[in-house]
Amino acid sequence: MLKVPEHQVAGHRAINGNLGPVIDNLGHFYKPLLDDERGSKELAFYKSFSSDTRVPDHIRRFFPVFYGTQDLEASDGSGFRPHLVLQDLAANHRSPSIMDVKIGSRTWYPEASEDYIQKCLEKDRKTTTVSLGFRISGLQIYESKESGFWKPEKKQVQSFTADNVRLVLRKFVSSNSSIGSNENPDCSLAPIVYGGSAGILEQLLELKAWFENQTIYHFHSCSVLILFDKESVLKGRTSVAEVKLIDFAHVVEGRDVIDHNFLGGLCSLIKFVSEILSSSKESSIKACFMESEKKCYCTNNSNYW
Repeated sequence: MLKVPEHQVAGHRAINGNLGPVIDNLGHFYKPLLDDERGSKELAFYKSFSSDTRVPDHIRRFFPVFYGTQDLEASDGSGFRPHLVLQDLAANHRSPSIMDVKIGSRTWYPEASEDYIQKCLEKDRKTTTVSLGFRISGLQIYESKESGFWKPEKKQVQSFTADNVRLVLRKFVSSNSSIGSNENPDCSLAPIVYGGSAGILEQLLELKAWFENQTIYHFHSCSVLILFDKESVLKGRTSVAEVKLIDFAHVVEGRDVIDHNFLGGLCSLIKFVSEILSSSKESSIKACFMESEKKCYCTNNSNYW
């Protein structure tokens, strides 16, 4: 049985007669191919990428598995249309915190029409795309079993400033009970999720190393999807934090030129994550030091207690 993705945080949803993706219970994500060139371009990218021997195996893990196409009844009631059959990235997560980050200081592709470029420019300037080199397109942060998810509305996300982005990236790795409130994020999960040899930062750095050299593709209006199972982390269970690249309707050939637009945005995101990780480590060291001083004081001043 096909259903609307519960954990979709950006893009058009297959509700209220709108065209959007659906999922099954077998870990497949069905993305409808649009009638214009975006659909054919994304399909062409997946076919090219899946067979391109120039792409290192360790880089392929950052992309959804592509299973081909399948004709399905469209969610908008317009009849059957081809759908990309992809890996459902949230399928193995019970309570995933997810963030969709659109990368690049410009989101249009070189062959785009002037109208499309102006439309993208307007949105890029109103968001943090131009100023930061990336923008958050959508997110959900798991709070608790009782509260569920904090999932801000699209308009709120689009209004994020640089300070809002920094705050959200902190909230993403915090254990505070009221993530959606103005409560100061504790960033207690940063060392586990952002840090470590398999954490988000290391994965972003691995992607960065590839983009510093790859000239095969230019990824316009592509997103980095960051996700992890927060409930598992809170309960002390091992939870793999993941970085994936998604949305390839505007990918063009690199023509032996480095994709500086994507690389620059990726470096900016890395800087934000690194700063949060560094500050959380400093806070942990300070807390340990204060606790150590307290114990010493208690030992040497027992009469005080």
